[in-house]
Amino acid sequence: MAKLKWGMIGGGEGSQIGPAHRLGAQADGMFEFAAGALDHRPEVGREYAQRLGINANRAYGSWQDMLAGEKDRPDRIDLVTIATPNSTHFEIAKAFLEAGFNVLCEKPMTMTVEEGEEIVRVAEASGKICAVNYCYSAYPMIRQARAMVRAGDIGKVRLVVTNFSHGHHGDATDADNPRVRWRYDPAMAGVSGQFADCGIHALHMASFVCDDQVKSLSADMASTISSRELEDDAMINFRTEGGTIGRLWTSSVAIGRQHGFDIQVFGETGGLRWASEQPNQLIYTPVGGRTQIIEKGERGLHDEVQRLSRVAIAHPEGFPLAVANIYCDLADAIRGEARDGLPGASDGVRSIAAVHAAVASGKEDGAWKDARPPMFR
Repeated sequence: MAKLKWGMIGGGEGSQIGPAHRLGAQADGMFEFAAGALDHRPEVGREYAQRLGINANRAYGSWQDMLAGEKDRPDRIDLVTIATPNSTHFEIAKAFLEAGFNVLCEKPMTMTVEEGEEIVRVAEASGKICAVNYCYSAYPMIRQARAMVRAGDIGKVRLVVTNFSHGHHGDATDADNPRVRWRYDPAMAGVSGQFADCGIHALHMASFVCDDQVKSLSADMASTISSRELEDDAMINFRTEGGTIGRLWTSSVAIGRQHGFDIQVFGETGGLRWASEQPNQLIYTPVGGRTQIIEKGERGLHDEVQRLSRVAIAHPEGFPLAVANIYCDLADAIRGEARDGLPGASDGVRSIAAVHAAVASGKEDGAWKDARPPMFR
């Protein structure tokens, strides 16, 4: 089977997320890295793209050049990944979708709910895929957790507790580090800092595993470092459309926590627990029974888990391979085989609606807000 052609915007040299996309897209031989506009500095981006093996005539200086150069090629790219600052996502995604390209966008998909709804409509009108990189939902054992919830293995879900908290932005003397500063700058990040950066991964995960959608929320947002305009810590209480109670904590000043992303789901007849720092294991406790460790790679797991596992039991599969699983699902979807677990534009707009609801709630001392975008109410 011929490789699909893939291009990337942003994610240049020194980028935190760029290497994960390049490893993930090419891990299974499904995509060829064919085009790129990798840096806001044209010459730097072109030079780096060529060092990565892209032909000079497809190493572009800007995303506009890339769109113009690719749209009429007979061998044009099948998928473009957008890994640029948040404020640019909407314009780039809309332009490429309208030109008939499939898109994978880093989160948050847009800065506003209105932009998010527009991307949903444009994607539907174009007939093209607009996926969002909620890659944690592609860890094999998260797919197993979702399958178990759907199968009724823990009964009706009563409560979900999740958090994404780390301490890597806890040093106030590091405030001018450009890799840190933009995350708390409204011009670059939007209305929210930590919740829009990390918390929406946790919120999406809760919806994904519980196979349910967030309906309303109440938020307490705090900037613990005074120079920051946007929050670096947030506590969110939420309710889903199915009646599940949700608790979410996200922080970037929790010094001593490294990654700190985990989820616990409590049902009528059992509970599940998963942590990103031990991604191969899903902890399952049936009511009145012994706690069990379900290992990636063992027999009897859901077909989705087997499909997205590459190495034998006891060998770790980490973040880049979770990203690779998103690309596996994308390759199948581009070829016409839809994958149920692929996060799409509807997930993206739900997330940004929750971000705006949380900001509004925080300004009103935790008042409960409808977390759904208007198009899904």
